[in-house]
Amino acid sequence: MNIVMHGAGALGAYFGGRLLEGGYNVSFFVRERRAAQLQQEGLKITSGAGDMETKDVEVYTSPEDVSKADVVILAVKGYHLEEAVQQVTDIVNKTGAYVLPLLNGIEQLERLQKAVGKEKVLGGFASIIATLNEKGHVEHTGAGSAIKFGALHPDQHEICTKLEEIHSHVKTNVLRDEEILKSMWKKYILITAFSGITSAMQLPAGYIAKHEASYRTARNVLYEMKMLAEQEGIAMGEEDIEPMAMKLRSFPPQATASMHQDMRKGLPLEVEHLHGGALRIAAKHQVAAPVIETLYGVLKPYENGRPE
Repeated sequence: MNIVMHGAGALGAYFGGRLLEGGYNVSFFVRERRAAQLQQEGLKITSGAGDMETKDVEVYTSPEDVSKADVVILAVKGYHLEEAVQQVTDIVNKTGAYVLPLLNGIEQLERLQKAVGKEKVLGGFASIIATLNEKGHVEHTGAGSAIKFGALHPDQHEICTKLEEIHSHVKTNVLRDEEILKSMWKKYILITAFSGITSAMQLPAGYIAKHEASYRTARNVLYEMKMLAEQEGIAMGEEDIEPMAMKLRSFPPQATASMHQDMRKGLPLEVEHLHGGALRIAAKHQVAAPVIETLYGVLKPYENGRPE
């Protein structure tokens, strides 16, 4: 199977590296600077699941250079989605590849489906805690890692079966999910609340448990997001939401969202893709999401990094 990993941040480099290690033909579609770094420093993973290193990394910086692909795995941040969609479209038109987006949120599905066709876009997301060091090598610090994927169109059964077979060949989890859209929404719901409250407080998770008002704010986001999922036709019950509410209070005290980590570093935030995306869904259905809207207003000035 020929796999193009679009993006080689911590997530893309980790899963791309694991696929390479498992014997799959993986290439990386990246920006010029990252391409040069990968070619100079190689791809290296430090992980409790096993270290890996290779200097033999195939990289592309232009869709014109990609000659074969069965799957394009999209591993970019939400604020790079628009640029990536055009590049992915060019690759799909040339190769006939399927697209497996691993972004948080939900808007990427419709955007990609409009660009390459509903039959080409799978549902998916990833779970991992990892960062890149100064050499661009992956430091995987969390307990595990997983890609979850599933069909969103009847024509995707064969490709999903092929992707499912990857699991037994790699040092990560590649898991098929028959309710992938609901699972994507559940992750979107939790991450919108957790990233929103930690970034707005500019404090880690322990303060959610410590301050009832902060907890209630985050919990209200969960229920506003539940309403939006239902407006979009996704059945979401109390049994789905209450475990998330409990989780908000039980994170390790110093744990925090990647958005808050980016904020600390003065990096761009996915606020438009996550919270802005939720507000666009609310507007489409003519419903209010006042707590999400408030968090969006607080975080919007930090969207492009630390305000000058």
